[in-house]
Amino acid sequence: MIFLTGSTGYIGSYLAAGLLEKTTESLALLVRASDQEEAKRRLWKSLQLHMDFTTFWGFLTSRISIFCGDLTKQFFGLKEARYKELVLATNSVIHCAASLNRRSAKSCFNVNLRGTLEVIELAQRADRDHGVRRFSDISTVAVSGKRQDDLVAETSMIEWDRSDYDPYARTKKFTEHMIHRLLPNVETTVFRPSTVLGDSTKQGTTQFDMVRAFVWLAYMPILPLASHWRMDIVPVNYVADAVIAVHQAAKDPHGSYNLSSGEKSLTYGEILRSLRESGFKFPHIFAPRLSRPFKRALDQLMKTPRRWKIAPGAAMMRVFMPYLAYNTVFDNQNIVEKLDREPTPFSDYAYGLLQFAQKNHFRYPYKPWPKMVD
Repeated sequence: MIFLTGSTGYIGSYLAAGLLEKTTESLALLVRASDQEEAKRRLWKSLQLHMDFTTFWGFLTSRISIFCGDLTKQFFGLKEARYKELVLATNSVIHCAASLNRRSAKSCFNVNLRGTLEVIELAQRADRDHGVRRFSDISTVAVSGKRQDDLVAETSMIEWDRSDYDPYARTKKFTEHMIHRLLPNVETTVFRPSTVLGDSTKQGTTQFDMVRAFVWLAYMPILPLASHWRMDIVPVNYVADAVIAVHQAAKDPHGSYNLSSGEKSLTYGEILRSLRESGFKFPHIFAPRLSRPFKRALDQLMKTPRRWKIAPGAAMMRVFMPYLAYNTVFDNQNIVEKLDREPTPFSDYAYGLLQFAQKNHFRYPYKPWPKMVD
């Protein structure tokens, strides 16, 4: 049985759905909920992007075991017998849960460090009892630290003397370190997605933070960016396919993978050109010299009264700006070699994603839990 954390999150939902649909594995899912009924509803909300309720119910009653717990509590807050059941059932681990709150050191340290330590300790106990085949960790390319105009090789992602952009990057870097140091006898694999934005096979998405930034930029007539700067964007379905393929493989020859577009990352000019060719008629002027004034303007907008409803969007853009302006991409040859294919370019699905976000007002049209099941 695979112990998967983060199944109610965006990438985690793709991993859960992919494992259920493409493998015969059973899943032990840690879900933050007060009881099984609440957990089932949370899980359905997460997985309905991928399947209808009949399919979901079939998996739920045959191959899914839900453990209602909290990543940051000792033994996940489970009772002793239930925790022991989880230890005995776990044959491999995919740790996807994380705090992406780049502005909160408290949240990142609590979830990304304390939470990961709990997952590591579970793996240690399972490995002592019967052996753990693999521990896969979903990290981020942000562990490479502050960069500018760079192509980062997979062999030089971690440089401890390099500064980090935010608490999220800092804690994820140390998470990788903990996993390697505390699980010396378990085969560990680290996956580092770049900017995960949309699905190349369908317009729908349930994750809108980065989508909001994308739409905001699309409607800015003057962009504080250079047209030749590249943005390393990868679709979420490629990320999930990569993690599942490597996690299920008998051997992992690399140990770490950048899940990115690498040297084939598009420039901002190419992305906007693709939008125009798809029918998005909006003029843009690139003005990279305005990058610093734009950041200062965002700082002021973040202080505006709540009733103006400007501060949240400004805060979001302020967090993302370092990553939007660093013109850095990440070598992806390990995963391209494994999957024998490149990720779909963002230009192929960017317009559909923009249309979906606008049409649904940055909300996914969730379906309720069917009454007949109550």
